[in-house]
Amino acid sequence: MPQTETPGIEAAPRTRLRWWTELPLILLVYACYSAGRLLARGDVTSAVDHGLAILKVEKFLRINAEHPLNRLFTSEAWIGVPADFWYASLHYLVTPAILVWLFRSRTVHYRAARTWLMTSTFIGLIGFTLLPTCPPRLLSAGHGFVDTMAQYSSYGWWGGEASAPRGMGSMTNQYAAMPSLHVGWALWCGVMLWLYGRTRTTKVAAVGYPLITTIVVMGTANHYFLDAVAGAAVMGAGFLLAPYVTRATAGVRARISTVTAASRGTEPSIVSGGCQTSAGEHIPRQRESRFPGGAEPSAAPTDAGDGAPAAAR
Repeated sequence: MPQTETPGIEAAPRTRLRWWTELPLILLVYACYSAGRLLARGDVTSAVDHGLAILKVEKFLRINAEHPLNRLFTSEAWIGVPADFWYASLHYLVTPAILVWLFRSRTVHYRAARTWLMTSTFIGLIGFTLLPTCPPRLLSAGHGFVDTMAQYSSYGWWGGEASAPRGMGSMTNQYAAMPSLHVGWALWCGVMLWLYGRTRTTKVAAVGYPLITTIVVMGTANHYFLDAVAGAAVMGAGFLLAPYVTRATAGVRARISTVTAASRGTEPSIVSGGCQTSAGEHIPRQRESRFPGGAEPSAAPTDAGDGAPAAAR
């Protein structure tokens, strides 16, 4: 009986995935992510203008929830300190952990999930490059924001410059706020947990992790609410583009395989004097030498000539 694929469920990959090929790919994407964040470092004036424009739009729409959240995180250390740890670490721990979990336990879905995440990340890099944005914590004090990462830096390993470890603040781009990939990656993690987790705990984490991350990035004054919305939109765009990326990658891989096979030599065997062997022959003109006159054992009497005895039946 012919097998059919259930809509929405990806078929098992034809080639077996290997961790030693996946790890360099993921590290390469992360390196591009880190390098891309640094492209707009010097464009401070444009970044501040973009940040103020976003804040103005939010105030007009009355969706500037980062103000009350930041005041809460600043006044209550028992909320602000865990939030800073959340912002500084989980972004880099939970996402790789879920990738490993999918690779080991949900192999059928891993390739599509990985492609979705990487496609969205590259879209986010385009946003960092074209729209450098000053986060709320770097605006002048008159706008009412406090940098909780700097306020509670004595509790953690980070300094006063984003979530980078002390002394490494110059290696990060503090104006890569739009879109928020903290929120985007957390949303991806939530979708993976919801789709492929089998327990009630994973379902709760699927909803709670992206929701709490959104609150944290605003309360710590690292992102605006619209940054979080843009992070979710980037993941949506990546989801739509991922199938095309997969097909394009498969096409490139097929062309490489074709070229490789051709380079290994698929031409007919040359024996001597330019003679080529035909199907079933090991020596040129093998059939002609064994059966003079072109007759073969299966030939009819009329084919072998007049008066030839009939072939035995």
